[in-house]
Amino acid sequence: MVGRMAPTPSAGLHIGNIFSCLIAWLAAKSAAGRIILRIEDVDRERCRQEHIDTILFDLERLGLVWDNEEILYQTSRTEAYDRACDALKGAGLLYPCFCSRADLHAASAPHRGERFVYAGTCRHVTGEERETLCRSRRFALRLEVPDENFIIQDAIQGSFTQNLAHECGDFIIRRSDGIYSYQLAVVVDDLAQGVTQVVRGVDLLECAPQQEYLRKLLDPTAKPLSYAHIPLLLDENGRRLAKRDRDIGVSGLLEHFGTVERLLGHLAHLTGLRSTAEPTTVQELLDGFSFEALQGKQSITWKMPGE
Repeated sequence: MVGRMAPTPSAGLHIGNIFSCLIAWLAAKSAAGRIILRIEDVDRERCRQEHIDTILFDLERLGLVWDNEEILYQTSRTEAYDRACDALKGAGLLYPCFCSRADLHAASAPHRGERFVYAGTCRHVTGEERETLCRSRRFALRLEVPDENFIIQDAIQGSFTQNLAHECGDFIIRRSDGIYSYQLAVVVDDLAQGVTQVVRGVDLLECAPQQEYLRKLLDPTAKPLSYAHIPLLLDENGRRLAKRDRDIGVSGLLEHFGTVERLLGHLAHLTGLRSTAEPTTVQELLDGFSFEALQGKQSITWKMPGE
């Protein structure tokens, strides 16, 4: 078992990120596996070194220590992404896309409610017209997808099926500004790091079929990943928690709870991992850990003690 914690340093960790990293850590460690840390900073404009420093510090003080000595940074992986892109080109699976919407949500993971089914407009641009457009305009690269159902067996959400042609459409591999997409980067990195299990928010469940398709193209011998898409932590109005809210960041939370153990105890109780809110550590949470308390849930309301 090799799991991963893969934060994006567009800001520091908030309680939703903490929950995701905690479950990924527990899932790997409870199976006597390894947990690796990857910094998903492929979109350099959104990511900052100060956020990376804060994330590393916060994970360590929470007890979520990783097993890889050298942290993988996506900004150092351009050559690996180039090779993957070239392999897909060589197989005739990529085509230039000139649509104005080509860059929308391409380098970042899409969230729930942000599904865009591409109509395949530029797939049919060929020959001289395509060559002319390539010389005169910037273009993204899209991957052709088959009219095929991909089934994901998720440890928390159950069976999930997506028809790539009808529910996704040809998706972006590289943006028109040269930045590689979230989909390509995570697949290439998971293969390189030997990841076998992915634990992340349920808002990314729709990405799993696309990533399994890419995974099969880039390495036909690779086994499918094990997935566990955890419920999202929402505020009392049902809104997704945002990194800009200081009171749900690690420092703000520790100002309120006083200790890491009190914070983890409250989080474990609120999410059903423990029957009480007694202070605890990540090591203590390993005892009897399973996905059972989370199964079938897509969201949990985050509340501070007493609310």
